[in-house]
Amino acid sequence: MNGEKSIKEGIIGIGRLDQALSGALPDLSRERIKSLILNNALEIDGQIITSASSKKFAGKAFSLTIPEPRPDIAIAQDIALDIVFEDEHLIIVNKPAGLVVHPSAGHADGTLVNALLHHCKGALSGIGGIERPGIVHRIDRDTSGLIVAAKNDKTHIGLSALFAAHDINRQYLAIVTGHPKETKATIKTYIGRSPYDRKKMAVVEKGKHAITHYHAEQYLHHAALVRCTLETGRTHQIRVHMKHIGHPLIGDKVYNVRQKSIKTRPIYTNFDRQALHAAVLGFIHPITGKKIYFESNLPADMQELLRELML
Repeated sequence: MNGEKSIKEGIIGIGRLDQALSGALPDLSRERIKSLILNNALEIDGQIITSASSKKFAGKAFSLTIPEPRPDIAIAQDIALDIVFEDEHLIIVNKPAGLVVHPSAGHADGTLVNALLHHCKGALSGIGGIERPGIVHRIDRDTSGLIVAAKNDKTHIGLSALFAAHDINRQYLAIVTGHPKETKATIKTYIGRSPYDRKKMAVVEKGKHAITHYHAEQYLHHAALVRCTLETGRTHQIRVHMKHIGHPLIGDKVYNVRQKSIKTRPIYTNFDRQALHAAVLGFIHPITGKKIYFESNLPADMQELLRELML
């Protein structure tokens, strides 16, 4: 790697800047283009432009500087893991809240991937790429619970097929604000990037089909313990869906921004992560054909929250 850069040039089409450039540069994803724009890589008429949403540059010439990609190979780190199941093909871990799944901007190490590389001595599937070896699916940093990783490509392909066919039993326990009117219901929407904040997901007209089945298992003080079963697995699906029906998760700093205005017990407003736990993970082992099923108890912080919110 010599740190060389390449320059892409062309004429901007009609529409949002990031969309127009993705049309002119089909070898780059829209997200990659947005990232480059935010990092001062785009020049129009000799000026650096940092607004990916601008629509005023149609017909103008652009110059986009693309740095040579870095070999962000994750390193093995001796980080304790709560291993629920392991064989030569896959590993299931009970992830604590606060642990990032794979290295990314702002989290170069100290992730689940770093821990897995150490524990598995590098024996992880390469399909996820150099930054995400073994990773088949994700759960958010501040969500706790069960996650599976593949040790080889054959297992990774088999697990990915199960996820794509919705043949994975994934159940989450969430503590939400208020009392859902229906004890049991199914939420069916489309989820995509919020048109108002690109860092958030939202229910939109044109997005990815998303289905969540929920069951309010316990009513609490201005809150409820809800079991959510995923039929699809969209980014932030449970958090978005529960907000959509008027019952966002306690502690969710992204989708429950008005939480502190609610008059209730102190722990309710001081809980510092989304109250969400991946409690059940079940599937047919893609190599052995055996049924895999595990449950994870609520972590201590959510158990304490429940105790404090008892009616």
